[in-house]
This record gives sequence, structure tokens and C-alpha cells, in this order.
Amino acid sequence: MAYYQSKPAAGRHFLQIPGPTNVPDRVLRAMDNPTMDHRGPDFGNLGKALLEKVRHVFKTEGAVVIYPASGTGAWEAALVNTLSPGDRVLMCETGWFASLWREMAERLNLRPEFLKGDWRRGAEPAEIEAHLRADKGHEIKAVCVVHNETSTGATSRIDEVRKAIDAAGHPALLLVDTISSLGSIDYRHDEWGVDVTVAGSQKGLMLPPGLSFNAVSAKALKASENAKLARSFWDWKPMLAANATGYFPYTPATNMLYALDAAVDMLLEEGLDNVFARHDRHAEATRRAVRAWGLEIQCQEPRHYSSSLTAVRLPEGHSANALRAAILEKFNMSLGNGLGQLNDRVFRIGHLGDFNDLALMGTLSGVEMGLAVAGVPHKPGGARAAMEYLIGNA
Repeated sequence: MAYYQSKPAAGRHFLQIPGPTNVPDRVLRAMDNPTMDHRGPDFGNLGKALLEKVRHVFKTEGAVVIYPASGTGAWEAALVNTLSPGDRVLMCETGWFASLWREMAERLNLRPEFLKGDWRRGAEPAEIEAHLRADKGHEIKAVCVVHNETSTGATSRIDEVRKAIDAAGHPALLLVDTISSLGSIDYRHDEWGVDVTVAGSQKGLMLPPGLSFNAVSAKALKASENAKLARSFWDWKPMLAANATGYFPYTPATNMLYALDAAVDMLLEEGLDNVFARHDRHAEATRRAVRAWGLEIQCQEPRHYSSSLTAVRLPEGHSANALRAAILEKFNMSLGNGLGQLNDRVFRIGHLGDFNDLALMGTLSGVEMGLAVAGVPHKPGGARAAMEYLIGNA
């Protein structure tokens, strides 16, 4: 019986939420090593090598700061290191997590300007450009965008957002949340001119929750010299000073760093382009299943379809929470719930991280059986449609 599982169940639990994701055995075994002296020479060697290697995942030549925290901590670090009280920041309402980031900005005494969205697509670069053009005095200090909105399954085009900022001739920093996209969807910190990339360990990086990240540009480092928001634990300066020799200014999450080292090796051994293609393929197979069931994909803009997860809308009068409960009860599989205004309207299928064709087919079969058990109107054959796509694109 699994720890904390409410009742005995044969076989392995299917954890198909959009994160935390399943942790590979290789990563679990790495965590299982003895804790080392975080002030000793072996740790310094590990730290220097890991801090260099993790840059490849962000596709950056710049610094990557690692915190023992959730992605929420990395959100705060990005804001407090670059901004001052009362600064205006432009944010885009792409879903629940973009809304939470805005709330954090408000609590930090920033002035977020929230571009209205319908939770069915990613950020609109043209709207960002128009808003920045109207800011003649360049009072907006940062543009904050969620790359992959975990609540809706919509991915914003960060390359186009960068072009929009440049077209407006605006000096605002670009801050991007990649918590549910890094290691799953193509992302290029340097090439796309991102100033701070926010990430977390528990999704595409295939680790348990517990580590968060800021990838930092030279422009962001320069901004941090004059930023006036209060910071202590989140301050980049002592972190970067200690990181230069492989160490941290306080006790790091040592065994999680072992896990990160193994996870990054797995991603680089597979090859990032292959990792992204695998996620793209599984996402398309999932969308074909949803359409074959006669259900609706939450994201309405095909260019913004997520390769990390698919959010599925149920017909009016049917409860997504009841469906999820039935699938958990009957088939021992967890699916993501709807968040905020999507509560009980959608369920979310995670297809990211340590994931293969058979895991996807098990997941989609469980959903199809669950739809029948829960009495949700649908057409049979979704799992078959996904299988045919996988066979044809093996």
C-alpha cells in the first residue's frame, strides 16, 4: 500500500495531474544518497557543475539562481529583485496562475495593470505592444507573462511577446513564468530576450516539489542594483556570490540538488529537442481523444495549445469534480481539477515529465472509462483515436 493512500489498491496509482508529476526511479535513487557536508569540497564541486549544467535547460549563458522553495517563491524573487514600491507592471490574464501572480504584485506594493483575458488562449502580443506604446513616460517597469498557463492549457508565444516589447520601443523588463513548461515545451531564455525566467522543480524537471529557479539576464542584474523592494532570503546578490564557488549562502536542499543533477542528465541525454517532440506528440494524441469523445478543449486558439497538459470542458450540467472523483475511486487515477472560474467546469490531463506512450494510453483509457461510469455524455473511441495517432507517428 502506498504511503497515505486511503485504501488499498492494486497496481501503481496514475498521477496525471499537471504537476507534481511522476518522479523517475533514477531521480528517486539519486535523492536516496547520503546527505553530504554542504560546506565541504565535494559539495562545492557538485554545486559548480550543477549550476553550469542547469543553464542548458533554460538555454542561457547567464546565471541561474536555485532556491529551496515552490514556484511561488521564484515569483516573489523575480519581483523583489528587479522592482521598487509603486512600480507599474503589465500582466496578462491568461488564467488562475497569472491572476495569483498579479495578487502577489499587489501585496508587494506594486501597481499591476492586468490585460483582460478569457482564460481560453495565451497572452496577445498586439495588446501588450499597444499598452506599452501608450506608456510614453516608460513608467511600466516590467511585463510579466505566464508561458504555459497550467489552469487552462494555453501557452503564450514568448518570442512574439519579446518582439511586441521591442516594436513598442519600450525598456520594460520581461519576466516569464515557466513553471509548467520548462523541460516540456521549447523555451529560450537568451534568444527570446527574457530578463527573469521563473521555474519550479515538480513538473517538466521531474522532481518532487521543493526547488525553484530564477534565470537572470544582465539587464535584470543591473535593475537589481536599484530595486527598492524589501528582500533578504530572496536576494540574488548573496546567492550569486556564494554560487561562484559552488556553494549557497544558507543550507541548501542538498538531496534535492542530487535529484536535480540526475534529472538534468536525463533531459540532456534524451536531447531537449527530442523531449519537446515527445511532449508535442502526446499532447496532439490527447487532443484527438478529446475531440473523438465529442468534448471541448478549454484552449480555443490552436497556436496556443499546450504540450504539457490538456484542460477539458464538460457539457453544461455535468460536474468535472464528480467525474474526477469517480475516476479516482474506480480506476485509481488522479486528474487535475478546475481552478478559479473553471472550478467544476474542466478537468485537466497532465501529459508531461517522465511519460511515454503506454502511460498516455493508460491515462486516456481511464478517462474514457470514467466518462462512462460518471454518465457524462460522450462518444466512445477517444482512446482509440489517440492510439491510431501514436501508431501513425511512432
